[in-house]
Amino acid sequence: DYKLTYYTPEYETKDTDILAAFRVTPQPGVPPEEAGAAVAAESSTGTWTTVWTDGLTSLDRYKGRCYHIEPVVGEENQFIAYVAYPLDLFEEGSVTNMFTSIVGNVFGFKALRALRLEELRIPPAYSKTFQGPP
Repeated sequence: DYKLTYYTPEYETKDTDILAAFRVTPQPGVPPEEAGAAVAAESSTGTWTTVWTDGLTSLDRYKGRCYHIEPVVGEENQFIAYVAYPLDLFEEGSVTNMFTSIVGNVFGFKALRALRLEELRIPPAYSKTFQGPP
């Protein structure tokens, strides 16, 4: 049950968060909050293996948070799940790492019938870590 840990409607996004909006179609019987929380979990820390260092690593520091869900107007059983990711989750200067984390593991998730990344906002604090022209 990811909802207890990864669905945080009280969360206020930070200027440094990477923000993603996913169009989600849950499987029958899966509430939208659980589907959104599952996306946040599976694209951040939900698949991390439990190891002895868990006592040294703060889940709260690294986890993605589904902070808002709204229905898609005119579409039955489709929702936009808004997920915030802390910068500490990603390797500096690596677009590949960011995209692999956010979209690399979630599209085969069984709780979802369909999933699409609709929008991604990358904060200046992260984009400044990329090499290349300013």
